[in-house]
This record gives sequence, structure tokens and C-alpha cells, in this order.
Amino acid sequence: MFSDNKFKKEEVLVNDDLENLSTVSSQLEEKPEYQDDGKDESTRLRKDLKARHISMIAIGGSIGTGLLIGTGNSLYTAGPMSVFIAYSFVGLLVFFTMAALGEMASYIPLDGFTSYASRYCDPALGFAVGYAYLCKYLILPPNQLTAAALVVQYWIDRERVNPGVWITVFFVVIVAMNFIGVKFFGEFEFWLSTFKVIVMIGLIILLFIIMLGGAPDHHRRGFEYYRHPGAFKPYSERIPGSKGKFVAFVAVLVYALFAYLGIELTGIVAAEAHNPRKSIPKAIKLTMYRIIVFYLLTIFLLGMCVAYDDPLLKKARSAGTGAAASPYVVAIINSGIKALPHIFNACVLMFVFSACNSDLYVASRTLYGLAIDNKAPKIFAITNRWGVPYYALIASSLFCGLAYMNVSSGSAKIFGYFVNVVSIFGLLSWISILITYLCFFNAVKAQNVDRSKFAYRAPFQPYGSYFALSFCILIAFIKNFSVFLYHEFDYKNFITGYIGIPVFVISYFGYKLIKKTRILKSAEVDLYTFKAAIDEEEEQGKIEDAEKRERMKNSKSRVLFWLYDNIISNVF
Repeated sequence: MFSDNKFKKEEVLVNDDLENLSTVSSQLEEKPEYQDDGKDESTRLRKDLKARHISMIAIGGSIGTGLLIGTGNSLYTAGPMSVFIAYSFVGLLVFFTMAALGEMASYIPLDGFTSYASRYCDPALGFAVGYAYLCKYLILPPNQLTAAALVVQYWIDRERVNPGVWITVFFVVIVAMNFIGVKFFGEFEFWLSTFKVIVMIGLIILLFIIMLGGAPDHHRRGFEYYRHPGAFKPYSERIPGSKGKFVAFVAVLVYALFAYLGIELTGIVAAEAHNPRKSIPKAIKLTMYRIIVFYLLTIFLLGMCVAYDDPLLKKARSAGTGAAASPYVVAIINSGIKALPHIFNACVLMFVFSACNSDLYVASRTLYGLAIDNKAPKIFAITNRWGVPYYALIASSLFCGLAYMNVSSGSAKIFGYFVNVVSIFGLLSWISILITYLCFFNAVKAQNVDRSKFAYRAPFQPYGSYFALSFCILIAFIKNFSVFLYHEFDYKNFITGYIGIPVFVISYFGYKLIKKTRILKSAEVDLYTFKAAIDEEEEQGKIEDAEKRERMKNSKSRVLFWLYDNIISNVF
């Protein structure tokens, strides 16, 4: 099969590779830093995640406060049409980024973005993106824990119960969930995220009813708020008119970016996927479609139900986190529905808990990927008998202690600046994924690999990746442009908003200088190591699917099986 391939001599296959494959990419350097023979049980992840798990983990990490809370800031800043256009445009960037990642992950699933970048582009890029992504996910879990404590304060204020109590409770639960093994973690996250999907569907139906006048106030809103106060809002009184509307639109691009961050974590869980050639493409496509539909449809309906100058919306912006801060609760209150705010707050709490759970998972796997690639201490690559990299998980969990800054209101303000860092590190990860894919695409072309036979091919390539890459770089530079708008320079937001860029650049060139790495030529890129193992796993999966279909032909449950396989599984 690979007789004409110059990498044939490097390919070593063992039977248990098919069950537990921890791939590496550092062998691409002139002197490999780490070589995995596929036999070391102490550094293996377990391939126990199915397509439904992978897809739901991605949803769990993406649908959270960014959608339920952050859209209120967007609507107040720019108006309903600007918000819809901005989120649609960033959704297009998400589409191309996810498609590019899906093609690489389904071809040969690797241990995170550092491995993809090291193998297909440059080990220095792998180092830089690995630590950029790690920084993001070391900050997100404590941020979500803080959010969870604030959500509980909707019912019990901080004077009665210190927020540190709730932080501790949620912290212990999510660490326990991550320690018990990826199979149980995936199942738990599947049901949590299924709950999210049900809530989002219910919210869409509710907003549609409110918009048509089916709420207790019987006010048929339609496009009323698009006419008055208007579809577009100027940024401020000091920047009015068309210029102000454009500035507001650009500002909302940043909110949209933060809301979508996390969708790319499907690439992290690929290393623990069962039959990745089947599960990864399905998960990539379904996750992307679900999130864009959920975001765009709910945002469109929200703009019909809440005006951007609504006094309750302005008040919600200063409410922190929880039902009181959600623009959807503003719509519910204005429509005369009394009982739902408390129910909605419970839903927000579940959303935050699920996001925190998956964020800690990604943090530990990112650190594990760096260790496997010899870009972090090897101790973080050690796994227990359930395939959990427990040292990496412990190290990631320690950063959750940042959430206790919420106990002091002064420290909570400082912690708010950490949140500003998350979006720039996430955006740099997207940029790195797109650069890596373009290198992968060029290597496939240069080595005459038949791309038409791939399990999943990203559409509109390479043009889609060039398009997404250009605008991601542009957004990275204009991300915190608002600090320059007025006479008083906001240096704190400037530093926290842009600090990721110099960290990334220094990491890249520092590693390149120390390790003497180089950008790989397309003809040199390794497209074959471990490919045969994945090919065989794919063929075995096809046999299993055929046997399953044959069993179901004569089964009394064949109708239920068809409904699940073709409808229910595509929704959940």
C-alpha cells in the first residue's frame, strides 16, 4: 500500500495501536524529541469517546454565558441588525476553521493543536499554539467557577453565604468528574449538553411566541424594534451617525468572537475518539451547524423581543452573571411571564457548570499534548489505568484557585482583566489552526495524496482558509480598539486585550532560536506515520456498522433505530 512512500520505513504498527493510539508529531524535527512506539501504557489516552460524546463536549464548551449573557452587551452596544450581521460573519469564520480542523483530525487524529502544528508546519508553531491554548483553558475554568458562584447569588446573596462556598462545591464536583475516566466524563457531559440543547430549543420557541404576541401581554412585536429605536445603534453620543454605527458593529465582532470560542475543542478530543474517520467528521459538521443555528436564530429573535434602549437591558449589563444579567430574561419580564426567571437562572447554572467541566478537561488534555510532544515536563504525559493524565489534571486544577479572587470584590475586578485575555489566546489558536491546515493542504498536494478519498474534505479550500485567516488576523489587531477612541487611554484593557500577541510571538521565535527548528517543506511533511492504523480502524468500523445494519434489518426495533440514527442523533 505504501511501497512508493518514503515514509514507509518509519511506520511501525502493533495490534494494540488500534485500541490505544497516542500519536506524536515531534519526530518531524531533524532529531526527533520523542518517539512513541505505541506500547507505553503509562502515557496512553483511552479511545472511549463516540461521535455523540465529541459533538456534545464541543457544545458544552461553547454554549454558555457567551450566548445567554454576552448577547445582552452586544445588543446594547450596536442594535439588533448589527449583532445579527456580526455573529453571522464570525460564524462564517467558525465554519472554515472547523472544516479545516475536521479534515486534519479525521485524516490522522493527534493529541491537540501542538501536535498538528508540529507535524504539518513547524515545531515552533506547535509550541506557541500549545501554550497559547493552555493559557486560555487555565483561565476559563476559574472564570466559569466565578460565574457559577454569581449565578447562585441570584437566590442567596453573598452576605448570607460566602461565594467561596459555592466555588468549592462546584470545583470538587468537576475535578471528580474529570478523574473518573473519559468514558464516564463523556457520558456525563453528553447528558448535560443534551439538557442545553433542549433549553435552547425551548428558548427559541418561547422567543418566537413572544414575538408573535402569544405571551400574557399579547403585544405583537414583530419588527417593531427594528423601526424604533432602530436596527443599528451608534457607538456613543461622542461617536454618532453612520461612523458610530460602524464602530459599534466592529465592537460587536469582538463579543461574537468570545461567544464562539470553544467550538474548536473537537480537535482536542479527537485523540480519544473511537473510529475517528466516522465520528470526527460527523461531530465537526453537526456541532458547527447546531451552534450557528442556536446563536443566529436566538439572536435574531432576541432583537425582535428586546429593544437596545430598554431600561431593563441597561440594568442587566451591570448585574454580573445569572438570570438578572440575561437579555432573554428581559424579554420574559417584559412579556409578563412571572415564573420563568428563576427557572432560567437554574438553566444558566447548568450551562456554566457544563462549560466549566469541559474547560477543565481541555486544559488537562492540552497540557498532556504538550508533554507528549516534549514541550512540557514528561510527568504531565503519565496517565492512570482509566487513561486520565492525572498529573496534568492536577496542575490544571490548581489554577481553579484563581476563582477565589471572587471572594474579595476588589480582586474580582482584577480577575475581570484575566477574562479579557481569553479571547486573544482563543483567536491565536484559530489563526494557528488555519495556518497549520494550509501547510497540510500544500503537503497533500505536493506529495500527490488523493484528497478525494479522505473521510472528510473541508469545502472551498484553500480559499476558505485564506479568507478566515485574513479576517482572524484583522480582528486580533482591532480587538480592543475602543481603548484608543477617547482622550483617556485605558491601558489596563489594552494590556490584557493584546498581551497574548507578544507572548505568542516570543514563544514562537524563542523556541525556534533554542531548538533550531525550521518551517517544514511540503515534500518533507509526514503524512503517513500511524495512518495505516487509522485506515484499519476505519475498515473495522465499516464492518461493525454493516453487521449492525444487518442485525437491525430483522429486528422489531428497526424503526426506532432508523429514527435514532437519522433524526434524534443529529439533534442530540
